[in-house]
Amino acid sequence: MFLKGVCFYSMSELYRFGISLEKNLIDAFDKHIKSRKYQNRSEAIRDLIREELVQKKWTEGGVVAGAIVMTYDHHKRELVNRMLDIQHDFQGTILSTQHVHLDHHHCLEVIAVRGKARDVERLSTTLKALVGVKHLSLSISATGEESD
Repeated sequence: MFLKGVCFYSMSELYRFGISLEKNLIDAFDKHIKSRKYQNRSEAIRDLIREELVQKKWTEGGVVAGAIVMTYDHHKRELVNRMLDIQHDFQGTILSTQHVHLDHHHCLEVIAVRGKARDVERLSTTLKALVGVKHLSLSISATGEESD
């Protein structure tokens, strides 16, 4: 919001707390966060907490967002048709797909997903099991909703 050239920002509340750690643990953590280019311990701890909460949603079957990245041989008989059939079966989970030709035989497919964790995992494992899929990885994240 602007008022006579002044900008006001709504900031969430920050809570400060102290923790006690063994020296060897904090030294290892400091080395880790430096290698990851964090500016401070608070940023690193926030990311660890967020990661735990995403994992909790995953294990409890909550709603997650993510990406399925796969490479496959598009010359493998009926593979593309099977992939399309599966994607149509999961149209409520798939947000978008991107198809990239890597070379004459191989393609990269990136599938953006959002939905119940069990549906995302089922889609991922169904695609991974197809003959001709060379590699598939699933990356999950929070959906960005307030409860995340």
